[in-house]
Amino acid sequence: MSMLKNFFEIDCRRELFNGLSIMKETELCEKYMGKFPVVSVLLIRNMFERVLKTNDNLYFAVLTGCLRVAKESIFTGLNNLKVLSVSDVRCNEYFGFTDDEVRELLEYYGLSEDYDTVKEWYDGYRFGNLDVYCPWDVICFCDKLRMDPKAQPEAYWSNTSSNAVIRRFLEIARSTTKQEVERLISGESIVKTVRQELTYKDMYDSPDNIWSVLFTTGYLTRRGDAEGNKLRLAIPNKEIRMIFEEQISEWFQETARKDGEALSAFCEAFKNGDAQTAEKRFGGYLSRSISIRDTAVRKEIKENYYHGILLGLLSYKEDWYVTSNRESGDGYCDILVEIDAEETGIAIEMKYAETGDMDAGCREALKQIDEWRYTELLQDEGMKKILKYGIACYRKRCRVMMGEGEVL
Repeated sequence: MSMLKNFFEIDCRRELFNGLSIMKETELCEKYMGKFPVVSVLLIRNMFERVLKTNDNLYFAVLTGCLRVAKESIFTGLNNLKVLSVSDVRCNEYFGFTDDEVRELLEYYGLSEDYDTVKEWYDGYRFGNLDVYCPWDVICFCDKLRMDPKAQPEAYWSNTSSNAVIRRFLEIARSTTKQEVERLISGESIVKTVRQELTYKDMYDSPDNIWSVLFTTGYLTRRGDAEGNKLRLAIPNKEIRMIFEEQISEWFQETARKDGEALSAFCEAFKNGDAQTAEKRFGGYLSRSISIRDTAVRKEIKENYYHGILLGLLSYKEDWYVTSNRESGDGYCDILVEIDAEETGIAIEMKYAETGDMDAGCREALKQIDEWRYTELLQDEGMKKILKYGIACYRKRCRVMMGEGEVL
């Protein structure tokens, strides 16, 4: 108790805090110094002063983190810090594994054949003038490969945080910002002003600050040489790109569900066989989303992206049983919908139109539904009316084509 009271003691309010309970101190902070978060700032600031600055028993200390410790205030309890950011050359080899170290590690454990996978997923960070891998990812993946040689890479780094910064970024993003995100996901780079002295309290003061946060927290990295405070930013590797895509998909679903009336009308269009309305509304959703336009991305991955968007939209109907890649007939249909109350089933197959010919993509999808007998499961489940849809997407455009329905 006495130690906490000492932390709260500051010159301008010292007389208010002496001899009071923690509850009273909190009330005073709220009354005289603003909202409750001020208390946390005072606590941490004074703790840093006593532990790191006025501690005679301490010779040397290291603080690590994503954003800097604020030290600009004239009332600071801690100054005289030596800051080494990810842009500094000094100690840059200690922020991650170098390529030579990763090769040596993989060779030691007999995993050299997995080098390309490790590099694609976990390399790409630029610290100072050195390219490095994320050490946590490399260690976790190698550990898993030792137990299971067929193990697939995962986003280990994403599990160490909530990724809330990306969600917040998408919420405040402007239309031009969303286009820049599309470019980043496509493997391109963008030039932005980065404030490496940015502190937590300044993070969301301006939408432009978010680029600095994404850079200092590792979601983006530098490409090429810096030009003053302007950096060319890019997504470092496949792991981070996947995190972006997952967060974008979740954000999109949450945004769409805010207008339940429009989303319900979209679902009803599929149930009623209204391909024109379904196409118009789905196109509207895509125009507001962030697309994947990377020409290097495989067609199946692009199809999965649009597949995921449509799956989330149709899942809005709580009394619809919506499944993905469920075995039916001689294959796995992209989306199957069972509406038990009306004994209606829907089979949907999606294609990505690489050349932009979405009509051809729809016809290919409908042909696949028939040839692979995707409606067989719906028939077995007792659906009396079955609707078939072929959907083709190209960037932010789509075409919805209805096949010949079945009434049993």
